[in-house]
Formats: sequence, C-alpha cells, structure tokens
Amino acid sequence: MSKRVALFVLSLLVGLAAIAGELKPMGLLTKVETKNVCMVNEQDMKKPQIPVEVDGKTYYGCCDMCKKALAENAEKRAATDPVTGKKVDKASAVIAAQEDGRVFYFESEETLAKHNAQFAK
Repeated sequence: MSKRVALFVLSLLVGLAAIAGELKPMGLLTKVETKNVCMVNEQDMKKPQIPVEVDGKTYYGCCDMCKKALAENAEKRAATDPVTGKKVDKASAVIAAQEDGRVFYFESEETLAKHNAQFAK
C-alpha cells in the first residue's frame, strides 16, 4: 500500500471515529511542534509539513489533498479542546500527542496541564 493511500485510509478512519465521538486523549500527552502536525490527519508526522496560509494564519498539511482541505474547509482548521469543550483554531492551539502520534488541540498550556494532571502519578 502506498504512503498516500495509507494516509487517506488513516484520515478516513480518524474522521469516522470523530463522528462517532470515540476520539478522546488517552493518558499523558506530550506537546509537539505545530509545524510537524498534519492538521487534517491529526497526526504528529515528526518532520515539517507543508504550510498553508489562510487569513494570515498558518496551518499544516502532509499532501496536496490536505493542503486543499485546509484552504477550502474552515472546519478542518478548527478543533475542540478536550478539557474545556471550547472550539480552538488549530493555528494558535497548543498541540499535544499521544505515543501513537495522534494529536489533540488545547486552548492553552493550562488546559493541557489540566489534562495531564489526571494521569500524573
């Protein structure tokens, strides 16, 4: 399976799980660099992604399909903070990842810390 097909399948599965309301952070999350996140696939790709400028803000995608989705679909540029339930702009959010690379967007360092405090020993 090509990398592009694999990313498409991953994106599709992530989207279906999100619709089903099943994507919740699991355990401690580690803050990651915004530029390394594909904001469509919701994954820390561990290397710089393609910047997409929209209304003076920078978003990141891993391929042409993701670039197009970010440029044309405002919903792809927003997320929900899992602690507060508030909508956040992915370009300005604090982004943290699980061990598997799945990312979550927080409105502040404080809400990320609040999430992680639940799992601190």
